Amino acid sequence: MTDETPKDKKTWTEEVEVSADKLMEKVKEWAAEASVRRIRVKEPDGDIAVDIPLTYGAVGAGALVIAAPVLAIIGALVAFFAKVKVEIVREEVEEKSDA
Repeated sequence: MTDETPKDKKTWTEEVEVSADKLMEKVKEWAAEASVRRIRVKEPDGDIAVDIPLTYGAVGAGALVIAAPVLAIIGALVAFFAKVKVEIVREEVEEKSDA
């Protein structure tokens, strides 16, 4: 079995506080970005409410189709919290050369 995640790729995490009314829009934006590998929506007390792993094959609108059930859960969270923290895990994206 081979490990498909090269160990030399750099990953980093950023944490953003988002108002509930903008949460769905921001999650869709992040899901469409090629460098984003995981999105975690945290409750105000720090517990992870939703953890969305994004695969290497998920790009653009395809990522939104895969995450559609999760987006429904996020929509339900909007009713309970005014603001949430979102943790975004990004990975270095290799530039493809035409050479």
